[in-house]
Amino acid sequence: MTGISALAGAASATDLLAARLQMAVSLGWHIVLSCMGVGMPVLLVFTEWRAIRTGDDNYMRLARKWARAVGVLFAVGAVSGTILSFELGLLWPGLMGVYGQVMGFPFALEGIAFFIEAIFIGVYLYSWDRLPPRIHLLTGIPVMIAGTASAFFVVSANAWMNQPVGFEAKDGKITSVDPWGAMLNPATPLQTTHMIVAAFMVAGFLVAGVYAVALLRGRRDRYHRLGFLIPFTLGSIFAPIQIVVGDFIARFLATNQPVKLAAAEALFQTRAGAPLSIGGFVVNDELRYALEIPYGLSMLVGFHPDTVVQGLNVVPAADRPPVNPVHLAFDMMVGIGFFLLLMAAWFALTWWRRRDLPRSPWFLRLAAVCGVAAVVAVETGWIVTEVGRQPWVVYGRLRTADGVNPAPGLWLGFLALLLVYLFLTVAIGYVLRRLAREPKEVPAEEIPGEVLLHAPQERD
Repeated sequence: MTGISALAGAASATDLLAARLQMAVSLGWHIVLSCMGVGMPVLLVFTEWRAIRTGDDNYMRLARKWARAVGVLFAVGAVSGTILSFELGLLWPGLMGVYGQVMGFPFALEGIAFFIEAIFIGVYLYSWDRLPPRIHLLTGIPVMIAGTASAFFVVSANAWMNQPVGFEAKDGKITSVDPWGAMLNPATPLQTTHMIVAAFMVAGFLVAGVYAVALLRGRRDRYHRLGFLIPFTLGSIFAPIQIVVGDFIARFLATNQPVKLAAAEALFQTRAGAPLSIGGFVVNDELRYALEIPYGLSMLVGFHPDTVVQGLNVVPAADRPPVNPVHLAFDMMVGIGFFLLLMAAWFALTWWRRRDLPRSPWFLRLAAVCGVAAVVAVETGWIVTEVGRQPWVVYGRLRTADGVNPAPGLWLGFLALLLVYLFLTVAIGYVLRRLAREPKEVPAEEIPGEVLLHAPQERD
């Protein structure tokens, strides 16, 4: 594998670390809002459709409240997404200067999808009482489609960084660029599916967690039960799908990025009959204190106990990712995935038998943490994806150290970014808490007759 460097200078180790931390914080913060931007419109459109179909005011109350939350999250997500766009050019000119013409196409398409989403979110939010109900419902469908399309285009660009195709490199220059071939690279189908499914799980379990807490506090009315059932069902539907997708990705990595898989499993030597290692940590290139399932990794990769699995020894030490963070993040992601699968199975089995929630309070306690657990799974999944590709920013083509801006002082930008995200986190938490509050009930006899006569029929 040969790299291309576009920068005459080289950034210091501290500035390289600052740039990587800044991107990590930005991506880690934005990815949660992106998940909500993909999953929440689906919840919203479904709930409003049920309100129109059944005439149940509880569905409409949920739809209106969730619509306000979607508006807030979209506005803040637009800010964090803009920050990321600037960071690509400011922090990584070696990447964008050389490969921007190859990987820029999906970003352009994502911009179109973003504007479509923004336009229809505006129409949807401000036309509740101005359009007929069924027409208003239709305005939410482009929001749902555009949000998913945005995720597809952005993740396809990241997939290209893992499987760079669609161009030729001659004499240090990029030629014969095929934008469609680059965007639809071999990693795109699995990686985009993995992310979009994860987004539905995060949105479903995170919203359900809010109502699980309310149910634990004794609010067992139909409104709160629906507020839990609808999103938890969405998350539960996609939990088993994610396990299957993850299984396909493991086999894809074994063929196309064996070093990443070896780091995830802390496998240092190529061997047949490789075990599946759970937990433990690496000391002096040796995995210790792990629970090993004999032949597990070989069975996972090739469905045969004698399948040969490549280890980290296939590349020089300088071309290996840091093993401990990748291995621990991978184990945490997989462990949470199976925890969410078990919760989905518990919920599905009980609903199939009694058409009701499990009666054990432990179900609601665990359901309340499912949303946070799903977020942690997404974050650790991105650690595996990004850290597992190191030391390459474009796998096998461009090292991360060669892509970073060599200008000094990147730490100042990182510190400023932390302040911005701290402010945004506090602000969004405050606003969402305000939106989550139920209006105080006022007895009808205390409302003046004229006000009661002209009161709206639907209560937000």
